[in-house]
Amino acid sequence: MNIFYTPLNKLIKRNITLFFVTLLVAFTTQAQESKQGFISDDLTIFMHAGPGTNYRILGTINAGTEIGITGKKENEYSEILDDNNRLTWVETKYLTRQPGLRFVVADLNNKLTSGNNYNAQLDGELNGLKNSLNIANQEKESLQVELTQVKKSLQAVQSKLKGQDTEIKKQWFFNGAIVLGIGLVLGLVLPRFFARRRSSMEKWG
Repeated sequence: MNIFYTPLNKLIKRNITLFFVTLLVAFTTQAQESKQGFISDDLTIFMHAGPGTNYRILGTINAGTEIGITGKKENEYSEILDDNNRLTWVETKYLTRQPGLRFVVADLNNKLTSGNNYNAQLDGELNGLKNSLNIANQEKESLQVELTQVKKSLQAVQSKLKGQDTEIKKQWFFNGAIVLGIGLVLGLVLPRFFARRRSSMEKWG
């Protein structure tokens, strides 16, 4: 009895392990499918109330429409959540994980618009910087003109001060010469004048 018990036990364990692995793979696959999906391009397909053509038609759905995939599959049909939040069934072969051409084109147009807006913003900032630079250059030119005028005024003042200094020196020179002349005259004339006066007084005496 022990001879048959061991292989049977191993077989049971193996089957249980395979069962859990299969179950795990099934849950993983279902979890992966319960994500965003799209209807294939160039199609307009019918949506059914159940997994087959024998169920009534709920309407049509256009290519490229973004949908939700619940993960339920049956008879090569998949349950989806359409763009109006209705649960319905479509053929699995028409589902895709990639966005349709309409969404790709719309996304590219949005990126292009964003790029153009960004370029326009950069152009506006560049024009603003150019205007600021022009204003700065104009202010620089105005300051240079004022600086030139100040330099000219300073040179004129320096020339005037230099001329005034020369005139002052000349005036001092002339004043000194006059004082010297007066001193010489007084030094020569007064002694003679007093000498004559003394002689006259002696004669009278």
